[in-house]
Amino acid sequence: MKHYKFIISGGGTGGHIYPAIAIANELKTRYPQSEFLFVGAKDRMEMEKVPQAGYNIEGLWISGLQRTLSFKNLIFPFKLVSSLLKSRSILKKFKPDAAIGTGGYASAPLLRVAASKNIPCLIQEQNSHAGITNKWLGGKVDRICVAYTGMEAFFPSEKIVLTGNPVRQDLLDISQKRTEAQVFYKLDTNKKTVLVLGGSLGARRINQLIDASLSFFKKEQVQLIWQCGKLYEADYMPRNGGCSQVHPFLNRMDLAYAAADIIISRAGALSVSELCLVGKPVVFIPSPNVAEDHQTKNAMAIAAKNAALLIKESELEERFVPEFSELIRSEEQQKQLGANIKKLAKPNAARDIVNQIEAIINKK
Repeated sequence: MKHYKFIISGGGTGGHIYPAIAIANELKTRYPQSEFLFVGAKDRMEMEKVPQAGYNIEGLWISGLQRTLSFKNLIFPFKLVSSLLKSRSILKKFKPDAAIGTGGYASAPLLRVAASKNIPCLIQEQNSHAGITNKWLGGKVDRICVAYTGMEAFFPSEKIVLTGNPVRQDLLDISQKRTEAQVFYKLDTNKKTVLVLGGSLGARRINQLIDASLSFFKKEQVQLIWQCGKLYEADYMPRNGGCSQVHPFLNRMDLAYAAADIIISRAGALSVSELCLVGKPVVFIPSPNVAEDHQTKNAMAIAAKNAALLIKESELEERFVPEFSELIRSEEQQKQLGANIKKLAKPNAARDIVNQIEAIINKK
């Protein structure tokens, strides 16, 4: 049994952290004797989430550049130099066989130093529009695993491998859980169920839309599983009852997906990958408040293949009710959207990424 040392960096948001943990878990399954070290940004959520997943993590003093003139931008060069020096020290001490980056500030200095030391390096890009860190690293690393086609716009084409994003394995066969899900959520099996997702903190504009549309959903004989997010719990929990059940957070996402007939969701990279696997009709309402408007680009990549509906926040007033009414009444459209999005699923992403890590280790 081979004994490897893997250093993994990615963070700032769940969209970077969870793929990093999924890749580590797959590597651990394949090489149980191996050693792992994560590197994150101090004070970011990876410093909590990675130890919860059972891995050690070191923190760098790093953050992103602000879009406005600020004190944080003035100290950025010092943070970068500090992080490059600490990355050099971590790599010298740990001596990894491969370095893996999934985006976020901390992966920039770590992977840059690792590449300069000729350590096999792989990055994974979750979005259809590459992030700043990964664009900066693209020319230096050995392999780039992506979730969307057309990424030659950002990276050298000879390094790109289309693997998809690693997602939770409990979503692989949710069709078997339909009855269990309906019992778990106490649903009326004669009515259509709509699942509303706005991320763990919640999406203000989606919550406002659903709240304003409650009488419309009731008239359409639709029941809601509405995940309003922790930030909006006090505002929307009083709406629990009638056609809607409101949850700040959904602990059993597999059952929520299994119960749903139609899903209304943001378009973060991991949500999109999960929804492809789930294979249900989706209405994407992307957040316009993210870097490079990447959620809109993620959703457009799916909608262009007639695999989902895309409604921008600015168009909700005029488009949501007529387009949702048409969808809820058309079994044909529901079937078509579900089948088309399912074709885009990459259920073996973590396994395929680990195959690429093996390939670059063996090559060097």
